[in-house]
Amino acid sequence: MAAFVRVVEHGGFARAGHVLGLSPSAVSRLITRLEQRLGATLLRRSTRKLALTPEGEQFHARALTILAEIDLAEREIGGARLPSGRIRINSSMSYVAHVLADILPDFLARYPDISLEIIQTDRVADLLKDGSDIAIRAGELPASSLVARSLGETPLVVVAAPSWIERNGMPVDADALSARDRLGFAYARASGDWLRPGESAPARVRVSDGEGIRRLALAGVASARLAEFTVRSAIASRQLIVLPTKTTPTRQEPFHAVYVGQSGQLPARIRVLLDYLAISGRVDRPFRG
Repeated sequence: MAAFVRVVEHGGFARAGHVLGLSPSAVSRLITRLEQRLGATLLRRSTRKLALTPEGEQFHARALTILAEIDLAEREIGGARLPSGRIRINSSMSYVAHVLADILPDFLARYPDISLEIIQTDRVADLLKDGSDIAIRAGELPASSLVARSLGETPLVVVAAPSWIERNGMPVDADALSARDRLGFAYARASGDWLRPGESAPARVRVSDGEGIRRLALAGVASARLAEFTVRSAIASRQLIVLPTKTTPTRQEPFHAVYVGQSGQLPARIRVLLDYLAISGRVDRPFRG
């Protein structure tokens, strides 16, 4: 079960084996034995990538919970002291406002001896130079010495306030949207500035963080393309309206918690936070209203 979770977390047998101290073939055999025991296929394998089957998605969710409970039980029975110390987190303002703010009270209640220092920035941080323990990053991760825990994927949606639509009219498609003023980021992002790859027409207003863009969109300054989890409540309350982009595919933006080192060698305080984020801090968690 632990090997299966690591394969999903790291996206392949080789990287999971590196973390577990096993060869890729040994990890593959473990997954095969697990599938035989369950009588179900958990992973779709191809030469380029792995994907969870519906049964694999269900088992993965349960496995995360079970392993977390086992870890807690071992610490309690062994008389181990709860993790303690300070954790320095580097995160975007949007993730802090729309994910961390909801889940941190429960985490801090579970681990009363852990303290947090949160650095809010949308720019990519160098963990070693910055002194951060964990960074929350959006977009595809380049190859590096960092290890990542997946926090899920979120669609990128184009939204505008009703007041902006009243002034400008409802665009009929992506071509009409591209001709209008927009809000953009004040730095290069892996997901691009607007709707199509290579479409680089400058935004009239650029902001250094996604939360600032969201607030300006709410004020009716212009339309914006934002991570769906940051605007769910505003869409539900009709403060923001999703604009049509039918001529372009919806892009998914992955989120990760990244850290330096191997998971088996991490301090307990960092490991428990990573485990908590991987379950409760996902950007694709159901919207509760």
